[in-house]
Amino acid sequence: MKKIVLVQLAAALLCCKNVAAQPYAKDPKVEKRIAGMVKKMTLKEKVGMLHGNSKFFVSGVERLGIPQWSMSDGPHGVRAEMNLHEWTYAGWTTDSATYFPTGTALAATWNPELAYRRGEMLGEEARARQKDVLLGPGINIIRSPLGGRNFEYMSEDPYLNARIAVGYIRGLQSRDVAASVKHYAVNNQETWRESVSVEVSDRALYEIYLPAFKAAVTEGGALTVMSAYNKLRGDWCAESKFLVRDILKGEWGFDGVYLTDWGAAHSTVKAALAGMDVEMGTYSSKYDEWYFADPLVEAVKKGEIPESLVDEKVANVLRVMIRTNVLDPKKRFGKASINTPEHQQGAYADAVEAAVLLKNDNGVLPLNVAELKSIAVIGDNAVRKHSLGGLSSEIKALYEVTPLEGLRKKLGGQLQITFAQGYEKTSFFVEGANNGQGAGQLSEAGKKAQDSLLYAAVEAARKSDAAVIFCGLNHDYDTESADKRDMQLPYGQVALIQEVCRVNPKTVVVVIAGSPVDLVAPSIGAPAILWGWYNGMEAGNAFADLITGEKTPSGKMPFTLAYSLEQYPAHAFNNFPGRNGTVRYDDDIFVGYRWFDTKKQPTLYPFGHGLSYTTFLYSGLTTDKKAYGAGDTVTVTFRLQNAGSRAGAEVAQLYVSDVEASVARPAKELKGFKKVHLQPAESRQVAIKVPVADLAFYDERKRAFAVEAGEFTLHIASSATDVRESVTITVN
Repeated sequence: MKKIVLVQLAAALLCCKNVAAQPYAKDPKVEKRIAGMVKKMTLKEKVGMLHGNSKFFVSGVERLGIPQWSMSDGPHGVRAEMNLHEWTYAGWTTDSATYFPTGTALAATWNPELAYRRGEMLGEEARARQKDVLLGPGINIIRSPLGGRNFEYMSEDPYLNARIAVGYIRGLQSRDVAASVKHYAVNNQETWRESVSVEVSDRALYEIYLPAFKAAVTEGGALTVMSAYNKLRGDWCAESKFLVRDILKGEWGFDGVYLTDWGAAHSTVKAALAGMDVEMGTYSSKYDEWYFADPLVEAVKKGEIPESLVDEKVANVLRVMIRTNVLDPKKRFGKASINTPEHQQGAYADAVEAAVLLKNDNGVLPLNVAELKSIAVIGDNAVRKHSLGGLSSEIKALYEVTPLEGLRKKLGGQLQITFAQGYEKTSFFVEGANNGQGAGQLSEAGKKAQDSLLYAAVEAARKSDAAVIFCGLNHDYDTESADKRDMQLPYGQVALIQEVCRVNPKTVVVVIAGSPVDLVAPSIGAPAILWGWYNGMEAGNAFADLITGEKTPSGKMPFTLAYSLEQYPAHAFNNFPGRNGTVRYDDDIFVGYRWFDTKKQPTLYPFGHGLSYTTFLYSGLTTDKKAYGAGDTVTVTFRLQNAGSRAGAEVAQLYVSDVEASVARPAKELKGFKKVHLQPAESRQVAIKVPVADLAFYDERKRAFAVEAGEFTLHIASSATDVRESVTITVN
């Protein structure tokens, strides 16, 4: 029998959840001030505030004391200064920035407090560079392991994305710098990114692809949102009334600025009516000819749109300026700093918490340095710097410590370190080539190892007490404007790993990559695997401390590592990257672990997986009540104990299963988590709260969320497949 559906109450709760926590609310005095300024402007001046006047600036109105608006790329560091009217760097000597770990690395920390501190530091650096808007974070769902921007986009789970994004945004905007949450919406591939149309159900939109954006706006108070390049159901996202006017500005009450990605505008009247506020671009320096320039003035004069609509858009810009004190610089947050020791320590802390210990047979890690006389450090990624890759996310880092430099700095005086390159980077990257389908990446025929490099690496490993291989990808593969061709490790790295592991049983494999790769063969032969990400300017020091045991890994995987590409739902349905200009999301709500769990598909390393150098025990799982109403909040408590001899941190994950649903639902879904740091033998009572409204699904017939009465099982787990204890509750 189907359970009673509590539609309206649950929908209301979900619509309003945490809105009160939003940092910004309309102030009548501010609105009066805005109206007064708009009234004094000419139509031409108003329109001048709605489009770029150079690559990263928007005009102000000098006679009214409104300065131009300054923007910068910067999801994990403020980008170097660009020339005003062309895509080349200005050549400044004062624009080096702190390079923080990339998006998937930040998500792997599972630490919203750390994300908040990241935001603060980015805001301080943006202020030092006199930037008003920092273009990030990117929070799209990792739908396919081939997505070129996966390394920026955090995770495959909307709840994890939301929690990290809210912390990041609040931290950034606390420094009077506006966040620009991107790319709204369903930008899950780079292939045909400027033309592909996404066909996706409303249920998948509301349950998977929109929740992080909603949280960014209603909880994080994001002041700007950036459109995606792609289309949704035939409409470009910059001019989709459904996405912008109906959902973003209607359902979520967003009163900030909706701006285009650079060159994502395609119309004047349609985009204006849909809710687009500011057009940014790349294609022409004839700024008066842009859609939101002279054509917008003409549209008003012809009566195609009312001038009040232009006023609304200018008001949105002014509102963001006022909220970040652009118009009141004496009130602006005073702490503006860049490349400080504090920020560098922050980058180090991020890098340490991001690293994920995937495998550690026989306690190979941490390496006992006292028992070693020599280490072979192997791999091109041991010496490669990654800050200047990825296009819009590239960073001119003040410095970047490579893994080899970090190990030599830490151990060079204690033992012999031999470096062998092991493989050669023979790929190249061509922006926008081949419609974003991996131009320059290696084909299968080009993946044979270079024999001389392989031989030298094997010999170095044979003669050393331990070997550490730094393998993985680079920004020829993890990059804006191109998807990966496959999941394989390029340049013959699999053969390298196998041969080194064959001659040295103390081999550690460190994977440098921002998106899923095929680790099946390496996992068979390698006793220890550490996933290290593009881990920022302090990556080398962090790896050295993790490998030697000065720090304990505490990261958890933000995406699933499957056995093969064909296992992933986007590829199981054979609908990536689409056909004839359209990509169908036939996987619907079953993205990532939701698919693998529900279909009982085995995985190599599941979502949420991550080992430690210590052991954590869970016990005493309980809830504050056994039965709840739709407006209640479930408080889950349990005891977490560090049963080992090392300090460490565990990410306790709370998943929920709907025991008997009237619609297809995943086997379980992440609804809460908490990262807990414990000393040896320390235990702590941990509480995680879950509003009953969060147990809802989106009912497409009623166009509202619904919580069904009946039983729900709550699982406390160390990963999506490592459930420690479960308890069942009833919703009345």
